[in-house]
Amino acid sequence: MRTLTVAMHGVTGRMGTNQHFIRSILAIMRQGGVTTSGGETIGIKPILLGRDAAKLKHLAESVANEQIGHHVDWSTDVDSVISDASVDIVFDSSSTQMRASMVRKAAEHGKAVYCEKPIAIDTDEAIALAETCESAGIRNGVVQDKLWLPGVRKLRMLRDQGFFGDILSVRGEFGYWVFTGHDPDQPPQRPSWNYRSEDGGGMMIDMFCHWQYLIGDLFGPIDRVLAHAAVDIPERIDESGKPYPCTADDSAYAIFVTKSGVTCQFNSSWTTRVRRDDLLTIQVDGTKGSAVAGLRECLVQDMESTPRPTWNPDIPQPIDFYSGWEQLSDQTNYDNAFKIQWELFLRHVAGDGEFPWSLRSGAHGVALANAGETSWRQQRWVSIES
Repeated sequence: MRTLTVAMHGVTGRMGTNQHFIRSILAIMRQGGVTTSGGETIGIKPILLGRDAAKLKHLAESVANEQIGHHVDWSTDVDSVISDASVDIVFDSSSTQMRASMVRKAAEHGKAVYCEKPIAIDTDEAIALAETCESAGIRNGVVQDKLWLPGVRKLRMLRDQGFFGDILSVRGEFGYWVFTGHDPDQPPQRPSWNYRSEDGGGMMIDMFCHWQYLIGDLFGPIDRVLAHAAVDIPERIDESGKPYPCTADDSAYAIFVTKSGVTCQFNSSWTTRVRRDDLLTIQVDGTKGSAVAGLRECLVQDMESTPRPTWNPDIPQPIDFYSGWEQLSDQTNYDNAFKIQWELFLRHVAGDGEFPWSLRSGAHGVALANAGETSWRQQRWVSIES
């Protein structure tokens, strides 16, 4: 069995802890590693990195012991671990502002790089990071987890089966209410840097990266964007209990038009209260049928089941529009989306299979976010370069 040593930086945050460390890396270790197409087993040896020794120790000892029956290594000496010859992969899920330095350090020492999105705030820097990895000849990748969500996989299956006919339009609704922290009984669910543009926060730079690869995978590359954003909440409370001014957009609204002419509308907000099936819903309308997918479930309505409504506000609505939809059954056992992509990247580093979700791919997401901000500031359509 071959073992890959993975230095994991930024795992003390919510996403790093839950999705990457517990539900991906520890889950892979618990199942005995991953198997390549040639039958070789790839094991993992994680080393947790960061500045908060207490949090690292808790994850590496208490959490790891609970999940896999033994502790894993941890260190606050980031530079020493990254330069260690035994380290194969450097993973980063810290704040966006720290991403560039971590990627460059890893590339300098010839380590494979895997990181969260966005890979940068600025398109030029994102491209430069991709070029750094390519020049160093290292395997690299960016997290694009939503491609493996069960609901998205069901949409992809329907598309491939021709269920929709010609796809006409797409509507995405994303978000939920993130508490401001002013009420001590309702602490914020997201870190404060997310709401400071100077620290790399903002809805566009956060979520447009997701919408870029999701729309591209399901409906084709984006040709142009028209967007608007807002700083809805002027003040929030940080981790130390102190108020701070919010400088980053916490809601963003966009129309993306693909090169094939499909109109995709996506509303993204941290200041909305959910009255829909899930935190993310995507409705696809086509000439033969429609589907609404959440994170896991997917509902469909074909032409035969489509009701014939008439407009009459003078009487109660006689049609139950929810009853004409059929829920798709699960086609397989769906694993954690982050874990699936981790397994693909580990195999890729081991020389088994391609990994198209590279930093170069991640740079396209940053470019879309930057184009969205330009559209917002200048109040115009912005074309997306291929």
